[in-house]
Amino acid sequence: MGIVFLALLGVVLIITVLFVNLSPQFGRSATSEQKKNYEQSKNYAKGKFINQIPTKMDIKFFKMLKEWFKNDPSRNPIKEIPTHKINVSDLKSYTDSLPRLTWFGHSAFLLEMDEQIILIDPMFGQYPSPHPMLGPKRYSTALPIEVDQLPTIDAVIFSHDHYDHLDYGTIKNIHQKVRKFYVPLAVGNHLRSWGVDPDKIEELDWWDMTLHDHIQLICTPARHFSGRGLFDRQTTLWSSWVIQGKTAKIYFSGDGGYGPHFKEIGEKYGPFDISLMECGQYNEDWHAIHMMPEETAQAAADLKSELFMPIHWGAFTLAFHSWVDPVVRVTKKAEALQIPCTTPKIGEPIIINTSNYPKSEWWKEYQVP
Repeated sequence: MGIVFLALLGVVLIITVLFVNLSPQFGRSATSEQKKNYEQSKNYAKGKFINQIPTKMDIKFFKMLKEWFKNDPSRNPIKEIPTHKINVSDLKSYTDSLPRLTWFGHSAFLLEMDEQIILIDPMFGQYPSPHPMLGPKRYSTALPIEVDQLPTIDAVIFSHDHYDHLDYGTIKNIHQKVRKFYVPLAVGNHLRSWGVDPDKIEELDWWDMTLHDHIQLICTPARHFSGRGLFDRQTTLWSSWVIQGKTAKIYFSGDGGYGPHFKEIGEKYGPFDISLMECGQYNEDWHAIHMMPEETAQAAADLKSELFMPIHWGAFTLAFHSWVDPVVRVTKKAEALQIPCTTPKIGEPIIINTSNYPKSEWWKEYQVP
């Protein structure tokens, strides 16, 4: 029996190694020359990107394993969540002076601003993992707009390289429609390995600024980590973003724990017309890299947000809390702090700089009674 067990373990290890090395999902690591260039960054030390303040996860493996196998129906919607559909002709002809944001669930957005179409963390796949067997399925089977219906995309912005934000299949399907990709340092290596034209990719360090036509993009700090494989943790940078155009100033948090960077960004670039704030897939054991809902609302206040939206929920179950816990807790805290909070349905547009923003409690129809 011992020999059989060891043989099976060996087969599993061989399959794992082959999958990691041969599957394009994992992307590409930096070259030695690139790593030397990264050493010029204040956010890079001893071959790894680092956070502004000490950050670690206190994962208790057996506790997490026990939670993972617990049968808790509240972790998923009781039925499929439908999506509002984007009118393709309207998307191509939208010229309103007020920017429009459309949520695809989780952290993915389509932004129409200043006659530009911008995708933010466009993860359009059904599974946030390198293989369907390794990740939970999306709550909604359909997207607000199918990928093949998308018009030319002027810019794509990514916050980091985790599977629930940077999706191989999505990149393969959209990259020929995209004029420019903006990513944190080293994330471009993945895109280039997936066939994206290197001339379309611009990599930025924290506090770097670039112009996309007339829209100012600033790569700003986040408190998180990165990695797609078994041994590449923190080998690419993670970030948040400031998007400043003629008609609006937007903050996108990406993923991360609470920290002093929110006040710093708020002082430098706030106030923001809307802040898109991570709120979901958290746990006390890893709160340093994923904010708790009450911290999300406080971070929105730190940023001097005129309006904020909780994101990183509504699409996948990646933690042990109920799927509605993020939005219930964050809206309660937002009310206490007197900060306006918008909660659109998936595919329901937000018109920025108006008082008529979505705020229904739509999730109640899909939660366990």
